[in-house]
Amino acid sequence: MPCYSFKQKEKNQNPTFPSSFVGISEKKHNFASKQEQDMTQTVQNGRLLSLDVMRGLTIAGMIMVNNPGSWQYVYAPLRHARWDGLTPTDLVFPFFMFIMGVSMFFSLRKYQFSFSPSSVLKIGKRTLVIFLIGAGLNLFGHLLRHGFGAFEQLRILGVLQRLALAYGIASLIGLAVNHKYLLHTAAGILLAYAALLAFTGSVALSADNLIAVVDRALLGESHMYRDTLADGTRIAFDPEGLLSVVGSVAHVLFGFYAGKLIQEGKRNNERILIGLFTLGTVLLFAGCLLQYGCPINKKLWSSTFVLTTCGLASLLLSLLIRTVDRKGGKRRLLFFETFGINPLYLYVQASLLASLCSISGLHAFVYGSVLAPALGPFGGSLAWAVLFVVLNWIPGYYWLYKKQIYIKI
Repeated sequence: MPCYSFKQKEKNQNPTFPSSFVGISEKKHNFASKQEQDMTQTVQNGRLLSLDVMRGLTIAGMIMVNNPGSWQYVYAPLRHARWDGLTPTDLVFPFFMFIMGVSMFFSLRKYQFSFSPSSVLKIGKRTLVIFLIGAGLNLFGHLLRHGFGAFEQLRILGVLQRLALAYGIASLIGLAVNHKYLLHTAAGILLAYAALLAFTGSVALSADNLIAVVDRALLGESHMYRDTLADGTRIAFDPEGLLSVVGSVAHVLFGFYAGKLIQEGKRNNERILIGLFTLGTVLLFAGCLLQYGCPINKKLWSSTFVLTTCGLASLLLSLLIRTVDRKGGKRRLLFFETFGINPLYLYVQASLLASLCSISGLHAFVYGSVLAPALGPFGGSLAWAVLFVVLNWIPGYYWLYKKQIYIKI
């Protein structure tokens, strides 16, 4: 079964966008504002550029923060919070997950949000393929480091695996639940998850944390990621653990609801902006206020982490819709749009290329012999990360974007 489908259009045609893009087709309406007319035309042509740009921002951000010149010399904003708290880097992954939820709404809309053999098969296939691609990346890195051995140490989970599981479960909920109750469902999931962590004493990083206990029981300790305690002790704790998928499911549902707001406001652009702004503000304030009882924690994917990051993501999306889709900004944001058009491919490409640069010694040579001496250890480390993002953009733009090739599952 092929993992990807490739679609290419002639240059004088409008591109056919994959299911990860907004698809809305309605008759044209006249609005008083030229900016509103432009935005309405953009939506009716089959996509919101803001979604592409925001998705591209997150993919470029993921690649940058995952590939410093040296992990010893990383500026604080480009590091994850050690445990509780939030840094700019901690926003990248949840923002992508939020956008995945938005795109998922339009993807499932063509099935009328109902269970059918085709809808369930599509969800199952996409979930399985994304999970296997993530597992394949883990295997590729393992083979480069250890060869054909030590498979008992092969990590099973990861970023794409988390996305796959969250997508699969949230998609089924999106088909099963009346959309009037989407927010109620997401809130109920978060409340139950927060209560579970609190009552089991699982808000601290330890081997007895319920998330670690579940992963050890189902996956085995040797297949888990190793985290570091404050005293330097290494323990098996996976930040993409199985139990913390629960919080991620609610995360995707909030994005799904944002997609619903965009669809419902397609004839009234101000309604879209007001809806997303209101959603973002409420979620952000809820997360900030509730953190005193439930800490904001990415590694737990805690309920307040979901609320806070979804709130910020909704606000950013409303800002991008206003500044990109209403006022125009395609040429200025082409760099990020390129990443947003083929996000999975470019993420996989970057992961493979990072491993090859490391094993070949190219990474060490460029950073150690060129960038660090010229810019200092911290400046050189950042410069390598930025250069690596650009290196991945080049084939994404010239091989895919300019030829209007879109790779999707």
